[in-house]
Order: sequence, then structure tokens, then C-alpha cells
Amino acid sequence: MLELFVLDSCPYCRKVTDYMKEHNIACKTQDITVPENLEKLLELGGEKQVPFLYDKDNNVKMYESDDIIKYLKG
Repeated sequence: MLELFVLDSCPYCRKVTDYMKEHNIACKTQDITVPENLEKLLELGGEKQVPFLYDKDNNVKMYESDDIIKYLKG
């Protein structure tokens, strides 16, 4: 399962979410303005930075929109 931590006003987050929509990639989006989501982001990645992708099935955690898109391309 993919989880993407985002902030609505972030253009880099939008870049990743647009790519995922275009390629029908399902993920659970976590808005970090919700305190529980921010707490989980900090636990998983250690940085208050978005976008952040967590691929639970493969234990992959990553920041940076271009790196995320590259990973999603496989």
C-alpha cells in the first residue's frame, strides 16, 4: 500500500499527485495539516518535508518529487 504525505499548497506534492492520477496509481493521501498525519510523517521519515512516499509493502520511504515519480515508474 502506498501512502503519500502532502500539503495542498505544495507544487511538488501536486506534481506527484498529478502523475499518480494520470497513471491510475492508487495511494492513500495524508494531509500533514492533520496533526496525526504530521506525527506519522515525522516517525517514518524524520523530516517535516513533503511530498513523502511510504511504500509499506516494500518498506520504501522517500522524499523529493522527482525521486518519487522515478520510483513509481518502476
